[in-house]
Amino acid sequence: MEEKKHKFPTETIDLPSKGLIYPKDNPLSNGKVEMKYMTAKEEDILTNQSYIESGTVLDKLLQSLIISDVNYNDIITGDKNALLIAARVLGYGKDYKFEYKGEEVEVDLSIIDNKEFDESSITKGENKFRFTLPNSKTEIEYKILTSGDEKKIQAEIRGLKKVNKKANPELSTRLKHILVSVDGDEEKKSIREFVDTYLLAMDSRALRNHIADTQPDVNLTVPVELSGGEEDITIPINLNFFWPDAEV
Repeated sequence: MEEKKHKFPTETIDLPSKGLIYPKDNPLSNGKVEMKYMTAKEEDILTNQSYIESGTVLDKLLQSLIISDVNYNDIITGDKNALLIAARVLGYGKDYKFEYKGEEVEVDLSIIDNKEFDESSITKGENKFRFTLPNSKTEIEYKILTSGDEKKIQAEIRGLKKVNKKANPELSTRLKHILVSVDGDEEKKSIREFVDTYLLAMDSRALRNHIADTQPDVNLTVPVELSGGEEDITIPINLNFFWPDAEV
């Protein structure tokens, strides 16, 4: 008797970056990723206390769901957000109910689309962008963070907090990884010194706003109906997005 094998369904997800940021020889450069539907195995991941405590649960989830032969550490933040939205839809459907300002609201996740971005600002296959800081007029180059960068940042932050438990170094640490060069100087030591000593708060905010406005991503701001009328809110993507009863 022939053994019956079950095939899992998959979907192809279009990446917000369209693959333009990745090198030509990187599989992500085709702008698409194949994912499977969530199963009980992935629900085990979502409830794994060790993953939750280490902050890796969503990364572990995506690594389990992605079928395409890609290096997960290469995926930029905006593309990762698109994959997380797709994972939620493939796992539990497009309707997402949650509490906001004491009211239960519902969002149709199928209306979330990829943000438009200026493709002419991208040198194909290169994750490097130029920006002039508006106050100091310093010329900087920056990159869009990848999943691999995020791992390094979190490890560095944990190390800094061990030295000083009251420290909150996340913003400056992220900027040190985002910046590629300062006035043409690519030395890591110079970049770290610039962030710690010379980067004005106004310029820091301007850079962060510029990146948020221009990088490929999904549009997480959606309208919801409240008792006082319609309001635009930004959907937070965290464990509760998948598992409302999770303890985080």
